[in-house]
Amino acid sequence: MDWGSFQALGKDMAKVILFSKPFDVLSQFTDARSPTPRATLSDFIDVPGVYPAGRLDRDSEGLMVLTDDGRLQARIADPAHKQPKTYLVQVEGAPTEADLVPLRQGLTLNDGPTLPARARLIAPPDLWPRTPPVRYRKSVPDTWIEVILREGRNRQVRRMTAAIGFPTLRLVRWRIGDWSLDGIEPGTWRDA
Repeated sequence: MDWGSFQALGKDMAKVILFSKPFDVLSQFTDARSPTPRATLSDFIDVPGVYPAGRLDRDSEGLMVLTDDGRLQARIADPAHKQPKTYLVQVEGAPTEADLVPLRQGLTLNDGPTLPARARLIAPPDLWPRTPPVRYRKSVPDTWIEVILREGRNRQVRRMTAAIGFPTLRLVRWRIGDWSLDGIEPGTWRDA
């Protein structure tokens, strides 16, 4: 079954919601281990029985898919199914097209080689203000890159941009497969 068919099946049979995760929110429903309270999905989503299909780092923002269907959840999260994930990445510095070549060819991180990514320079996107704001330095420019991955290792995009010399300042996951963040404000969700 191809992804489009599986996605359509999931829409008909499963509860699927799209959530715009704000900065500084954990991509889980509880945080029992922390001595200080931290924001979790339960602060924004009151839908019984849904669970995240994959994770998004606390310091990243953007699209999360949640579902009550375990098969669909595994299908979305499992890198073996190679669902493209699109990230809008603000980096410190001014990379050129040549600087992006290692991302496109795949590079070696401390946990092994990455698959080739699609990467391109983009104009600054029209996004919501982040709270707290990104730290800007007048003497150092910043640039936006669109990165599309078909794998999802821990902090992978941040590690990849750092490996080419351009640390990530802000990271927003905009799309997973055919699902997108279009029309979903931070901290809100809608049915897929």
